[in-house]
Amino acid sequence: MAAAGGGAVRVLRVVVVDDHRIVREGLVSLLGALEGIEVVGEAADGREALHVVEDVLPDVVVMDIQMPGLDGIEATRFVTGRHPQVRVVMLTMTEDDETVVSAIRAGATGYLLKGAGADEVLHAVRSAAAGGMVFGASLAARVAQLFVGAARPAAPPAFPQLSEREHQVLDLLAAGRSNDQIAAELFVSGKTVRNTVSSVYAKLQAPDRAAAIIAAREAGLGRG
Repeated sequence: MAAAGGGAVRVLRVVVVDDHRIVREGLVSLLGALEGIEVVGEAADGREALHVVEDVLPDVVVMDIQMPGLDGIEATRFVTGRHPQVRVVMLTMTEDDETVVSAIRAGATGYLLKGAGADEVLHAVRSAAAGGMVFGASLAARVAQLFVGAARPAAPPAFPQLSEREHQVLDLLAAGRSNDQIAAELFVSGKTVRNTVSSVYAKLQAPDRAAAIIAAREAGLGRG
């Protein structure tokens, strides 16, 4: 195959992995009909996929997730660990956040939902082979948000000088509970609550209950 400028167009070598024969055969037909793609192997489960990848060393593996024996995520972890140059694109029905994140952490560089059009699959395979990451239109924004959230450092806890029990009591004070109500909720005596409240005042340098509640509310306590 020649490009317009006379140079050869690289043909991407692809392996298809899916435990449903009809789905797998359909993917093989779909991908095999796309320009610039050659299907060089197929597998019915994760373990078979590992052997096929070893034999043919494709550019891209199009991988299902839910398969018997060795699932797609574990198979991806093995493939990318042993052959980091091989890219894996997940093509699956599963779209829950935990599975998407697990697939990416296992080394997948693409994630599409079954039902994606031929153009979307072709774009995903080419992008993965070029070293990019690609996600179906319905997943891209969610994936970005998931990883931005994971990368954002956690806010330091409010009032780190307080013990866990003191923090609980302050939270309940900020929620408007009386000492008796706090005692009942925490299953402790009224005397324990009074002593804890006094300790909270001292550590916060709060002159009275109102000052402690204001400080707690400003820190976001009392809203649970």
